[in-house]
Amino acid sequence: MIGHDRPGIVASVSEALAGLGANLTDSTMTRLRGHFTWTLVCNGPGAAEVEAALDPLAAGGRLLATVREVRAGGEAAWAGEPYLMSVHGADRLGIVAAVTRVLAEASGNITDLTTRLTGPLYVLVAEVDLPPGTADAVAKRLAEVAAGLDVEVTFRPTETDVL
Repeated sequence: MIGHDRPGIVASVSEALAGLGANLTDSTMTRLRGHFTWTLVCNGPGAAEVEAALDPLAAGGRLLATVREVRAGGEAAWAGEPYLMSVHGADRLGIVAAVTRVLAEASGNITDLTTRLTGPLYVLVAEVDLPPGTADAVAKRLAEVAAGLDVEVTFRPTETDVL
């Protein structure tokens, strides 16, 4: 979903889903320069029913809701090691491309990524799963790329979530 941010969107959408018997299992929501964005996964009725329930919330172009069926079992087991990468420095073209290329070349999987431009300062924070034994080489390569971009990179292991 995406639309101009306003109070009550999360409540309205989650109420519509609950009214259908759809159980919200995973989601991520944020505001991007005054726009509301929310990606979510739920268990329950089919896409057509969910789309129909969300139609009133999207009336008049207030929200754009795209509904897709997601097959069960989409989560593959990953034997990676979790890391947190942060990048900050003066804004310039190519920061995201350069640091994420380093991760891709190491077969790293980005599981969460946020960027923010605040005045002249650009900040990127990413959670990454790396294949075992690759972290030192990735950290070295990130330091080289950071020097070329004139940004600071912090790369450290993270603890796995305990639920």
